[in-house]
Amino acid sequence: MTPSQPNSIQENSASQSQSLFSHAPVWYRPTFSPEHGVYVVLFVSFLTGAAAAQQWTLATTLALICAFAGFQAEHPLVLQIKQRRSWKPRFLVWGGIYTGIALSLAVYLYLQTPVLVWLYLGAIAAFAIDAISVFYRQQKSVMNELLTFAAVCLAASFAYIATTGTWVVSLLGLWLLNTLFFSSAIFTVKLRKPKTASLVPGVIYHAIASVIVGVLWYIGWLTPIAAIAFGIVLLKFGLILVRREWYRTTRIQNVAMLETVSALLFFVIVAIALLPAHLS
Repeated sequence: MTPSQPNSIQENSASQSQSLFSHAPVWYRPTFSPEHGVYVVLFVSFLTGAAAAQQWTLATTLALICAFAGFQAEHPLVLQIKQRRSWKPRFLVWGGIYTGIALSLAVYLYLQTPVLVWLYLGAIAAFAIDAISVFYRQQKSVMNELLTFAAVCLAASFAYIATTGTWVVSLLGLWLLNTLFFSSAIFTVKLRKPKTASLVPGVIYHAIASVIVGVLWYIGWLTPIAAIAFGIVLLKFGLILVRREWYRTTRIQNVAMLETVSALLFFVIVAIALLPAHLS
């Protein structure tokens, strides 16, 4: 063995050890939700509420951080429920950190605007139902996914109430509009899977959702322009029906791009409708 061989062996051994350590699931490595589509839903919904408030204050920023932390808290806690036979320190630690941030900010904002308690109760109830669904492995059911989108879209009302300190009935219209728009993805994405490729649920959903949006406009909870924004999702659904075979086989990145572009177009139209004082 030459003098250089021991050094080479030591270097290889150190390299292997370092590689193994870098891939070890250490508890202090932050967890982030891989549900990129929900990020879009959360931020677009929040921004529609901010547009309705017509201002951005410190409370708006704190509400955004609170909503984001609450969303991130759900991921490690759900993973722990799925792997409930063994405790995972990383999931518990980061679930606790995100929950602590969200709760601290939620309490602070509640002290400024007590009416927020009703939103908090709704979000807590949605999380509890989702946790039960995960426990019984029913988290992919249509009803649970609809509930999840409805809970995330509460961000619109959260932004408005935290910013203005008031609540108006038209916020229900804005929340429902966001929920109905984004829940469309539940039925379109299922078209990519052979077991759920039937068009019937999607057609029924979009027909019912269109009627609901029409009613919201008729009773004055949505402006005409905001109601028209729902047409973006109908155009997207029509495009998918026309290019159904492409949609079923294309890469998931293309699906994500389609959803993101439609969400941005939706936000632009809704923002145009809400920037004037329509909700007061």
